[in-house]
Amino acid sequence: MSNTGIPRSSNPIMQSRLERNPAGIYYYSRKRRRLKQVLTGMLSLLLIFSLCFLGFLFVPFQPFEKLRELWVTSAMTTMSHQYLATYLFSEAEIRKIMDNDKATDLGNSDPSNIKMRGTSQNTGTELIDISQKGFKGYLLKIENPGRVKVAATRYLGKIGEKAEDIAKENGASAVINGGVFDDPQGIGNGGQPLGILISDGHILYKDPIDTFDIIGLNKDNVLVLGHYTLDQIKQMGIRDAVTFSPFLVVDGKPAITHGDGGWGIAPRTAIGQTRDGSILMLVIDGRQIGSLGATLKDVQDVMLEYGAYNVANLDGGASSVLYYNGKIVNHPSSQYGERYAPSFFIVK
Repeated sequence: MSNTGIPRSSNPIMQSRLERNPAGIYYYSRKRRRLKQVLTGMLSLLLIFSLCFLGFLFVPFQPFEKLRELWVTSAMTTMSHQYLATYLFSEAEIRKIMDNDKATDLGNSDPSNIKMRGTSQNTGTELIDISQKGFKGYLLKIENPGRVKVAATRYLGKIGEKAEDIAKENGASAVINGGVFDDPQGIGNGGQPLGILISDGHILYKDPIDTFDIIGLNKDNVLVLGHYTLDQIKQMGIRDAVTFSPFLVVDGKPAITHGDGGWGIAPRTAIGQTRDGSILMLVIDGRQIGSLGATLKDVQDVMLEYGAYNVANLDGGASSVLYYNGKIVNHPSSQYGERYAPSFFIVK
């Protein structure tokens, strides 16, 4: 750490980038940042479980077992607060809990099942408040799927950007956060995507692996979910895509049929498509008073209620953000404000 508070990189090019600070990132000291992360994580989870803490740890009683599972899964799906589970439970116990209620892998979606209703000239969007007991959230419905694209930070591999910056750069009326990215100990700068990242037919990034989990749109504006090789992705005409998981609804079938999905309670972002082609973008707030967050089952149920035929979970937690008509609609959970990320789904 330099005396200016800017992290010191061993890579001179990266250090120069950080010092010039083109994205306007304000860096906190590591100690202050870590302290705030710890306090925020503990407060968020203790709001849910503090009254039952001793009971759910030690009493073999079914309601306490459910609380124990919720504690572990909520902690383990964060980047910064996994110690809240690992300090109390063994690796084997954590793995058993995480696997118990996870979503079933239903395979790849069938693009031919989506029957477009001739919306190529339609510019209609609708913002729906889907708040309910336990969380606040918003669903954005876009009638013309051709307006939905993937956009990436200008500083890919180095520094991420915010949703409003992406909106201005791309002339977008709406933006949600996108796919997975490298964020070691929760203090990364949001610049390094993982999996695969495709924008406007161009592969901007891909990991050195054989098969990719893709959430993307093909040249016919159909949302495609599946596990594909690079050759298959090219043959299918995938124009925009990111990587994340799990897939929550595939060809109308829900992936979570018992339990809550095994990922605990957290802020959530998801994308889906109705059978007639409309795109659904969902963002749910969490880790804050008034909106603790949602399970994957909650996300699945909301999307099904609004007619989703295919649904994929996107990066959640502190990343969850919805920008619409010139402002951030939701309340991102990070104490530092909106997070920097490498990829986004946008509405042109």
